Amino acid sequence: MSVNKGEVKRETAYTVLEDGNVATPVGYKAGGLHCGIKRKRPDLGWLYSKVPATAAGVYTTNTFQAPPLVVTQESIEAGGKIQGVIVNSGNANACTGTQGLTDAYNMRKMFSDHFHLLHHETAVVSTGVIGEPMPMEKIKTGISNLSMENHEVEQFERAILTTDTCTKHVGVKMEIDGKMVTIGGSAKGSGMIHPNMATMLAFITTDANIKKDDLDQALKTITDKTFNCISVDGDSSTNDMVLLLANGMVENDTLHANHPDWSTFVAGLTYVCETLAKQIARDGEGATKLIEVQVDGASSHSSATAIAKSIISSNLVKTAVFGEDPNWGRIIGAIGYSGEQVDPNSIEISLGPIKVISDGLPTTFNEEEAIRYLQNEFIQIYVSLHAGEGTGKAWGCDLTYEYVRINASYRT
Repeated sequence: MSVNKGEVKRETAYTVLEDGNVATPVGYKAGGLHCGIKRKRPDLGWLYSKVPATAAGVYTTNTFQAPPLVVTQESIEAGGKIQGVIVNSGNANACTGTQGLTDAYNMRKMFSDHFHLLHHETAVVSTGVIGEPMPMEKIKTGISNLSMENHEVEQFERAILTTDTCTKHVGVKMEIDGKMVTIGGSAKGSGMIHPNMATMLAFITTDANIKKDDLDQALKTITDKTFNCISVDGDSSTNDMVLLLANGMVENDTLHANHPDWSTFVAGLTYVCETLAKQIARDGEGATKLIEVQVDGASSHSSATAIAKSIISSNLVKTAVFGEDPNWGRIIGAIGYSGEQVDPNSIEISLGPIKVISDGLPTTFNEEEAIRYLQNEFIQIYVSLHAGEGTGKAWGCDLTYEYVRINASYRT
């Protein structure tokens, strides 16, 4: 098959777009600027849909949910639609009491009024330092300088970053009802990353027309297999959110779980979420390697995923990978405390192509070859349990000296 400019490969159900992002689907714009929360970098971003979009969200499980999450959830619950998103970095507006909630409502009002949107069709998102009051005069000035004519998605992607070293984005397109539907996404995340939502923000858009209940369920199910399967450091934050918007501007027949093209859409959405999740894991604070753990032969898919998460969350596994030490005992330990039932005598473990455990016992392998494998930037750990048909994956990164340096001076 010929590949057009801007396309990088053809998958079974979708085409992956080169430089696809949250503004790629029909009807979306995004931009950002520097309003003074940070010293120099962009710190105020915005996302806009030409028409109100059906919205779904997934949020942090942290007990201390920041005021912007409260306001955004209230907006979505009011009518199920979002047309605009205002997001700042540098200040999380978390643990800020009633004033923080007032500030979040004011951000929503200022942005809505500036672009003539309904207040309850606007989402508010913040990320950054916890416990400091929002610099509302800077936010107010920044919003007043936003222009629909000045929209650069790269500025949006830069404005949402905290300790990230790079922007993160992806896009796919597929045929639905004879029309080309696009899904795009942009995200941030680098530290405080752990399963069940992390210090991450992901904004996903599509121009498809989708039933609200099915959009909600698809995002929740896919998040459990992607964003909830990454770990950098074992911490999760107060502001984490995945927001999915579907504005229906390609005018396809309404997609729903029983639609013949539903599986095609879900495959594309899964790819977008998994790609963003892996980009976040690879950009973990101070990270030098992306680690993928694949577990098969478990008693269930949920058991396999739990074991994969346990391995990828282990600081001892992470540091062993950083030190290029093929210490399979770290992996055995993480499997053992995962809380899942396994037969220790049936386990197989491989570091990439190198088998290190067979039938629960160490194999004879070339130590130097294993060390060379761990020098790669992408490390795969395979675990076979021989107890069923369950499979699961999780992603993370190595834990380095640089991680300590970054977080020892985060506020300064």
